[in-house]
Amino acid sequence: MEHEKALKSGDLPRYFFTGSSILVLWGFVYSQLQSVSKWLTYGLLDMDSKSHLGSAVEFFLYESPKVLMLLLLVVFGVGIVRSFFTPERTKTILAGKRESAGMVLAALLGVVTPFCSCSAVPLFIGFVTSGVPLGVTFSFLVSAPMVNEVALVLLLGLFGWKVALLYMSTGLAIAMLSGWIIGRFKMEKYVEDWVYKTHVGQTSGEVQIYRWSDRIRFGLDTVRDIVGKVWPYVILGIAVGAGIHGYVPENFMASIMGKSAWWSVPVAVLIGIPMYSNAAGIIPIVQALLGKGAALGTVLAFMMAVIGLSLPETIILRKVLKPYLIITFVSVVGCGILVVGYLFNLIF
Repeated sequence: MEHEKALKSGDLPRYFFTGSSILVLWGFVYSQLQSVSKWLTYGLLDMDSKSHLGSAVEFFLYESPKVLMLLLLVVFGVGIVRSFFTPERTKTILAGKRESAGMVLAALLGVVTPFCSCSAVPLFIGFVTSGVPLGVTFSFLVSAPMVNEVALVLLLGLFGWKVALLYMSTGLAIAMLSGWIIGRFKMEKYVEDWVYKTHVGQTSGEVQIYRWSDRIRFGLDTVRDIVGKVWPYVILGIAVGAGIHGYVPENFMASIMGKSAWWSVPVAVLIGIPMYSNAAGIIPIVQALLGKGAALGTVLAFMMAVIGLSLPETIILRKVLKPYLIITFVSVVGCGILVVGYLFNLIF
């Protein structure tokens, strides 16, 4: 059928030329951000380069367009990926797999399927009613927010591949271990009874996308949807990071979030859980904390707690999980995050 055909051969050069031109323009603008932010701060605004306010303003003017530009590029790419991994297709991939293989696959799928907390309930219902084991389901639910592809690429752009790789590998390990532990406990009885009575067809539908032109439109729609929702949190996070960067004394954070403070990791996790933020909004704060002497493990534990154990998602999951399973879920993931924090503080 016509709608099932791939990208028309005549459209390929046009898409390639347009995409390449946009990437070149994006790269040029991105490379000029630092010099422009300095000119705006110390030239146009005539601020003192040694003042706290000047340092904070420069950080804000540099990081705001930098993070937003990275976010636009990443989310568009994520949107293309999402056109291949709809909720229905994800359920189909996971259903019927052996539990051990399913947990690994679920954790990996969580990286490329950026479903937000509002999707947690319909996804959970769809997975359970499709025959996906409970442990596998939780591996996905932990991985999807924690190993956030937006955070992954932002970390890559801001801190380099080593930090990004460590973040991804430890997040995946926590997701798989959490799913394995919950699977061993046989906690199906702590899922709300009405979930098992729900028919699979009631939870979601799947929009078929075959042509690359449709995938590109889907990517643009994803940009409008996600960036349109998160940009205020990004700006707020950058503003907080700018305040830390400009006004917090050098190495001050080392005294409360450094390696020598053994209690810093659990405190960072406890502070992070009730915070409502997303990966894009928390990354600038992470950058500022590290710049002021905070330990990498403590900061990573804080970030993972914010995006992996967020209070809003936990409240939403209460609709489908009984309190005992909620407590088990938070405890297992929380312990995994603590181990990651202490491990990285020991290594780095």
